[in-house]
Amino acid sequence: MNPAVWAPRARRVELHAPRLGGDLPMTSAGDGWWRAATQLAEGDEYGFVLDGGAVRPDPRSQRQPRGVHDLSAVFDAGAHEWRDGAWNGRQLAGGVVYELHIGTFTDEGTLDAAARRLDHLVDLGVDFVELLPVNAFNGTHNWGYDGVLWFAVHEAYGGPAAYQRFVDACHAAGLGVIQDVVYNHLGPSGNYLPEFGPYLRDTESNTWGSSVDLDEPEVRRHILDNAAMWLRDFHVDGLRLDAVHALKDRRSPHILQELGESVDALSAHLGRPLTLIAESDLNDARLITAREADGYGLAAQWSDDYHHALHVALTGETSGYYADFAPLSALVKASTRGFFHDGTFSSFRGRVHGRPIDPRLPAWRLVTFSQDHDQIGNRAAGDRLSQTLDPGGLAVAAVLTLLTPFTPMLFMGEEWGASTPWQFFTSHPEPELGEATARGRKAEFARMGWDESLVPDPQDPATFRRSKLDWQERDASPHAALLELYRELIALRRRIPGLTDPDFGRIAASADEEERWFRLARPGAEILVDFSADEVRLRVPSGWSIALTTDASARLADGIAILPPRSAVVIVPSEA
Repeated sequence: MNPAVWAPRARRVELHAPRLGGDLPMTSAGDGWWRAATQLAEGDEYGFVLDGGAVRPDPRSQRQPRGVHDLSAVFDAGAHEWRDGAWNGRQLAGGVVYELHIGTFTDEGTLDAAARRLDHLVDLGVDFVELLPVNAFNGTHNWGYDGVLWFAVHEAYGGPAAYQRFVDACHAAGLGVIQDVVYNHLGPSGNYLPEFGPYLRDTESNTWGSSVDLDEPEVRRHILDNAAMWLRDFHVDGLRLDAVHALKDRRSPHILQELGESVDALSAHLGRPLTLIAESDLNDARLITAREADGYGLAAQWSDDYHHALHVALTGETSGYYADFAPLSALVKASTRGFFHDGTFSSFRGRVHGRPIDPRLPAWRLVTFSQDHDQIGNRAAGDRLSQTLDPGGLAVAAVLTLLTPFTPMLFMGEEWGASTPWQFFTSHPEPELGEATARGRKAEFARMGWDESLVPDPQDPATFRRSKLDWQERDASPHAALLELYRELIALRRRIPGLTDPDFGRIAASADEEERWFRLARPGAEILVDFSADEVRLRVPSGWSIALTTDASARLADGIAILPPRSAVVIVPSEA
């Protein structure tokens, strides 16, 4: 490797390379770039010295053996002998996504340990594994959104070589890989990028800190090259783009459009589908609208509105941003139009929010879920639905998650009703940063009206340990029954074409606020749900039969579906 670094703020740059004897001068190559005349070998440790200061890691380091404050190490991504030559990729359309966090998915918390659990995902029937961020951060464990070196894989997970092994194992098992990436901010510890160049805007910030300076072409290139690295060098099949509403871009084309165009070009070159999925708080389908129609042309985006509507219907919780979703009509609208707030007043935001989705867009471009890392982990106690709902409610949640008209996503352990919480955890080595994080967390929930005593200390190692899945409970009662239901639902989704029909025009829904029933009609199938504590009776088409029920006492009689309390039934024409 011939070391190079973009450091326009430095007047002098030296390459610190212990194997080569120390600090070696680098030459200015113009446009803020500096290059070294020497070559580094695989495994060589190195760093950069700016204007005689302390040694800093490479902003594009792919490996940090001793953490983000220490030296980088040369990693040759091309040295891995890939075994996925027969892998042709996978389209998101019709797929089921499974979101997991490497540190808590297994007791070991490594990529290699996660690879040993892939048989569970294959048996479940999912199509994609979506990993929470794995880029290098300070400390031993956190959610991954405090990364400071975007090109490096966190060493405690196994580093970049383990990541390549994991992707190889996924592809061998028939699973696509989606990597969550964070381009909207950098973590609070170990972020040396501003010493090199104008990566951040000092006068503009978002929820998590200073905004990334997208006016600077080399910062944009940093993002584009990082995306290409995951997709090309690590054979990843897609990227989930964190909180794109925080990407403040004043240039044209927008960085998201530029990213979409570059990934489409790479997809054509590699000959396999590459998927970009945006997380956005804007309810703006411009993200997934074709570029020729003035959109950004991304493959998909999350719809939090579907989660909110389903969560309220299941739990009755209406505090905070759930308030607008109290009536079942919110679930009807989210199920048939994708967004609930599509130009309507949001009481939580205190303003009109969102835009309507063009019904000509395919419904699979929205990713929906009943649980995810944010909606669990950002609750005071990190409690899952399994810690609130009865078995009937969990079964209904499964049906309305997996038989959604959109692209369903599961959160690890959801499929067996994991009893373990998933809490907000950090491991900041700096005591003052750890204390500030804990105080901020408690203050945030106090403002929302939560009991402060429920909020665990994110710095306490026990908070992290509590959040690990307990795999022993998977095959025990009552977890095994729920797991079997998830398997059956994914299989049913594949068997009945109408359940993955992407046409918004062929989605119909209705509900009754008083009797608390919900009905979702798809081509060749209907999903009937009783959210109440009482039996409900619904008229159904003549000649239809039950394809799946969450309660064995559900039945059809004389054109009437009789649903027990807290149950769901899927009916189809008898010839199906």
